[in-house]
Amino acid sequence: MGLIANYNCVNDKNLKELKGLGSSEEELFETVEEWSDEDELLLDIDKMWDVLHFVLTGVSANHIIDDNPLSQAVLGVTSIEDLSEYMAYTEHSKIVDILAALEQFDIEQALESFDMKACKEAELYPNIWDYDEEEEEIIDEILHDFEQMKVFYKKVLEAKGHVVVTIC
Repeated sequence: MGLIANYNCVNDKNLKELKGLGSSEEELFETVEEWSDEDELLLDIDKMWDVLHFVLTGVSANHIIDDNPLSQAVLGVTSIEDLSEYMAYTEHSKIVDILAALEQFDIEQALESFDMKACKEAELYPNIWDYDEEEEEIIDEILHDFEQMKVFYKKVLEAKGHVVVTIC
């Protein structure tokens, strides 16, 4: 198993509840998981979150770029501190900017210069960058996840929802 990124669309009530949960980390993640079970508006990009962030921004997800909607698309806007796993949320007011940035981003052009060696040098997760024979498959997965992310954020915008990102 590895670190998997999941994106949940949540309503106003759930976001308010999340912000108010001052309880244990376990309860926080259980609550978000319960919402995932109830809601159909989800996105799972599995282990490709770090490389997707790298393709979109030029840096690993270890380097959150404040006020960059492409970084925020992958990592959320407001991270919840002092957790052993990663959790962040994005309020609805930021979704328009994130979606616009995703729609304006030329993923095809970015992937033309995709380089497995650069991914290895940047120490991106997951550590699959020595498998040159899988480069085409990896590029296809990045493209698929990017397109799914655009669809997800468009649906969140239409639903007037917020996004909770978990990477665990």
